[in-house]
Amino acid sequence: MKKLRVLAAALALAAASAATAPTALAADKVLHAFLSTGETGLDPAVASDLASLSLLENLFDPMLRYDYAARPVKLVPNSLREMPASDASGTVWTFHLKPGMHFSDDPAFKGTKREVTAADYKYAIERLFDPALKSPWLFMFEGKLADMRVLDKYTLRITLKAPDPSFLFYLALPATGAVAREVAEAYGNQLGNHPVGSGPFVMQEWKRSDKITLAANKDYHQQWQGRRLPMVDKVEVKIMEEYQSRVLGFLNGEFDYIEQVPESMRDMVLDPASPQPVLKKELAARGMVLSPFPVLQTYYMWMNMDDPVIGGYSKEKVALRRAIALGYNSPEDITLLKKGLALPAQSPLPPNVLGYDPAYRSPVSYNPKLARALLDRYGYKQGKDGYRRQPNGQPLALVMHSEPTMVGRLRDELWRKNLAALGIRVSFKTDKKTEIIKASRLGKVQMFETNWIADFPDGDNFFQLLYGPNSGRANYARFNLPEYNSRYEKARQLADGPERQQLYRELNQLIHAYNPWVLLIHPISADIQQPWLKNYKRHPVALTNWRYLDIERKSNMTPSLH
Repeated sequence: MKKLRVLAAALALAAASAATAPTALAADKVLHAFLSTGETGLDPAVASDLASLSLLENLFDPMLRYDYAARPVKLVPNSLREMPASDASGTVWTFHLKPGMHFSDDPAFKGTKREVTAADYKYAIERLFDPALKSPWLFMFEGKLADMRVLDKYTLRITLKAPDPSFLFYLALPATGAVAREVAEAYGNQLGNHPVGSGPFVMQEWKRSDKITLAANKDYHQQWQGRRLPMVDKVEVKIMEEYQSRVLGFLNGEFDYIEQVPESMRDMVLDPASPQPVLKKELAARGMVLSPFPVLQTYYMWMNMDDPVIGGYSKEKVALRRAIALGYNSPEDITLLKKGLALPAQSPLPPNVLGYDPAYRSPVSYNPKLARALLDRYGYKQGKDGYRRQPNGQPLALVMHSEPTMVGRLRDELWRKNLAALGIRVSFKTDKKTEIIKASRLGKVQMFETNWIADFPDGDNFFQLLYGPNSGRANYARFNLPEYNSRYEKARQLADGPERQQLYRELNQLIHAYNPWVLLIHPISADIQQPWLKNYKRHPVALTNWRYLDIERKSNMTPSLH
């Protein structure tokens, strides 16, 4: 009996030890993040929206990437053995790939492990020229590429017609990440629903515009500070379109960081009594860290130059758009809506982009009196109801698309107030941003307020947004002015310097002369991270830093308010 009691006690002790001991396999490290809009599709040649690009840069692997820590930004080899070299003319570039990199598994490979080769990068660039895809990234190579040749399994040679100072920046974008021909041929126009890349993560679960789970690519070739990337096992991404849900989710520990805290939510996290962005004391006491960050981003409201009411290049149409620009109350926008975390945009270029001129000042600033006089002079007369009519006598009624969010509604009210002060009637049509962008590319949107984040830190990336041949792609305004096009074409052949700077000034002046855009602001982002998040550092160009992040929870860290 005594032996039985001893055995029972031993079994109970073993059971207790098993319940409290660490398991043989440690729990997965899961990074929790969100995207502010739904993804449109994950074909690197086609996608250009922020959400899709954020996912693509983790699924597909370009030849170059940005050094995570270097400031100012610096390109480094990614899938290459070393930085590419060019000949003396600057037109012939040679790229040597690392051997032993592989695509994620897919039925298209018929059970074999598919190595990444030089031919896959060549094919990825060739896809940008496919007219069926209507790639928004074609501008990077169109009219510039003289030849592209695979010299051997791991060597690619690209010959340009002329030197292009931005060329290497293009090769750090998801659009030029390796694509396997057999995958593209297997899925055809559904490739965007079957992302098969060689990046740091692979797609594990995809509930469209809701939840996306990326799993670490265990065969990924990169390291950082002696550690294999990525550092987490999974990234769980939620689509959170409502601003309040994002902030409350972060405060409740559901997300490991939040970038660009919405202006309407800042009083929840920032000290309203401080003239500078400072975290509330109770959040700082929980170990949260605030990092104000100047984003390479420009907000603008574009107007469709093909629209019969607001478009065109005649004096009365230019007068209407300029009056709208003069009626935009920038000081009120920055003070009340942006809570001071923004700079007024003088040109399309934000600070810290090559070509930015800190001395340049827009000749179009808030002046409703001048705006009203301009409308009167060019025949936009006010009726008895206080609203204006077109010079042909038809009612002047504008339609602005907007997003069905809290900030979208606040933006609508700002524009309604600004335009009503000029006697202009405006109505608002709300839809998801992804749908608005699709309609914009077809020329079916009259006006829309949007933003552009630098794909690469050079002014060319912003001025191309108004280049005529990019109409229907990134040029949503469908602006097509020969004087602008010729100057842009000349500027894009030049490196940063006095000659290009003068051309940029002339491009700015043409934008302000014809007003296809109302330039709004350059945001200063309020970024906050949880105390358990390690290695967080916002990059000026890369959209995400997921592969570098690590999770290190301590026993006294409280992940939730509850």
